[in-house]
Amino acid sequence: MIRVEKIIPGGQGLGTSNDGKKAFFWNALPGESVEEYTVTKNKSHYMEAIATKIVNPSEHRVTPQDECYLSTSPWQIINYNYELQLKQELITEIFREHHINIDTPKIFTDGKDYHYRNKMEYALYWDHDTNRIHLAFHQRGSHRKIPITNSSIERPEIFAKAQQIIDGLNHNHDEARRYQSLLLRCNQQGEVSGGLYENKKPHPIFPTISDTILGHTYNYSPNGFFQINLPVYEMALKEITQHIVTDEVLDLYSGVGTIGLSVARDKSLTLVESDKYAYSELVENCERCNTITFEEHVRRRGERGATEPRDDRREGVFREGDSIAPNPVLAKSEEVLNYINHNQTVILDPPRAGCDKKLIEKLLDVRPPKIIYLSCNPATQARDVKLLLEKYQIDEIKTFNFFPHTPHIENLVVLSSI
Repeated sequence: MIRVEKIIPGGQGLGTSNDGKKAFFWNALPGESVEEYTVTKNKSHYMEAIATKIVNPSEHRVTPQDECYLSTSPWQIINYNYELQLKQELITEIFREHHINIDTPKIFTDGKDYHYRNKMEYALYWDHDTNRIHLAFHQRGSHRKIPITNSSIERPEIFAKAQQIIDGLNHNHDEARRYQSLLLRCNQQGEVSGGLYENKKPHPIFPTISDTILGHTYNYSPNGFFQINLPVYEMALKEITQHIVTDEVLDLYSGVGTIGLSVARDKSLTLVESDKYAYSELVENCERCNTITFEEHVRRRGERGATEPRDDRREGVFREGDSIAPNPVLAKSEEVLNYINHNQTVILDPPRAGCDKKLIEKLLDVRPPKIIYLSCNPATQARDVKLLLEKYQIDEIKTFNFFPHTPHIENLVVLSSI
């Protein structure tokens, strides 16, 4: 029997076996003892496993809503309020591991912990007894597919459309082996786009859909990157808006532009994106912005009571009579370091790997007055923030529960130059 000591940032319960081997369990909570388990990975110093029999279950344990919860949202076993508490504690622990002492951050949620995902990718399972296709997910820790009859983390419109597509395949006596997966995406209006990926064929480009974020409309492809939980994303954007302190804004790792264009479209805004498909959608979203005149830009700046004067007429910025529009740039963020200057608010929203070291070094050299860093991986975010603290201080840390019933955490850090 192995007692679970705590939840680690990856989302598993950590315990130690009698022989000293570390055990990382799915389906186990702090304080519980695991009597039986299925090993999914076994190394000399640790193992990963799924707990199958629990002794003295935690008071925070609840019955999961889906049979497939271990594949999609393994924290369905956790009371939602306790989940929020765990995520706050994990952020604090992650930053302290990098020798950054912080107060427990406030965590934001809209309270909707099911049917929140606007994107889902399903596997296809072939039932040899009935010769029929079923929707499926991959079993955690293996390549085995498990058929499903329900799933409650995606929007209901997505699951209904997926089942409709599967019914059509079965009506035509199709076979699952033809297909890699089924990808569907849904906007806030309930419109669904996407479709099947066939094996040994290029992925199709599905029709774009649009969504409104903070009153602004964005087009995007179901295949590409777009935020999964828009109501909570809007909460993060409102927080970011409060920290835009300059007339110039640089949005790095901008994707289709939803951060920069939502919080700074009336600024001198540059957005940098490296993926050519996301960039093409970024360009379209920029073109749909209403441009403003230089005079309107100056008037708005005066109304905001800007405290740091700057020469908007300097070469390369704006002149009277000019119109101001967002500037999309196709490049890797670490390859356009010349765009960084000391008059900007810099927005960072990098992939899970975090920021390139060259970018961090450039920020430290130029010292823009404000850096706003949104991350889906607090571990690499804390690593980067630790480096930035050489010349910056932390103004705010706030956490957003974009992915209820999963261990994934979205974290916002606002830094100012010292």
